[in-house]
Amino acid sequence: MKIDEALKELESKKRNFEQTYDLIINLKNIDLSKPENKIKKEIVLPYGKGKSAAVCVISEKRGFTKEKIEAIGNNKKEAKKFAKSYDFFLATPTLMPIIGKALGKYLAPKNKMPQPIPPNASDEEIEKIVKMKERSVRFALRSELNIQIPVGKEGMELEHIKSNIISAVKDVIASLPKGRAQIKNVMIKKTMTKPIKIDLDFI
Repeated sequence: MKIDEALKELESKKRNFEQTYDLIINLKNIDLSKPENKIKKEIVLPYGKGKSAAVCVISEKRGFTKEKIEAIGNNKKEAKKFAKSYDFFLATPTLMPIIGKALGKYLAPKNKMPQPIPPNASDEEIEKIVKMKERSVRFALRSELNIQIPVGKEGMELEHIKSNIISAVKDVIASLPKGRAQIKNVMIKKTMTKPIKIDLDFI
């Protein structure tokens, strides 16, 4: 089914809460016993997933001193809450070592270690990075030959969700060892619906 047709069919399936549109990419011919095939990647959706990702900037300018970071890390409950509260972290290079030491065991398992902010980045440049992160999603290929990515929410324009789908599929293909040949099929669904297989004529 064409993307437009699938999205129109899903649009009619309303519930009494705001559903998420999920992209499901089923893969083939990938040996997940090989570490190099266990892919982790972050992609930027052209229109975001409907709700901005929560981004934390860990910098001296924003009140994150060495002592504050250590204090969070020394309180297990606080550290877990801190790691859970944000989708992405950015940090000034000078604070990266202490973040790794104090918070690494809480952030690393969630694939949330901070991305270093470029040295001497201006406030405007940092804000641009934050805005990009707000439209970002992560996917990981670990033990199952499929990837699920949120690509929108009810209320978004269908053309925007379509653009997100096309962009996400192309980014996944670009990250696969053999590209398009390892895509078995692609489906789209809402939170409470069955998946609908979509044509890959856009690749």
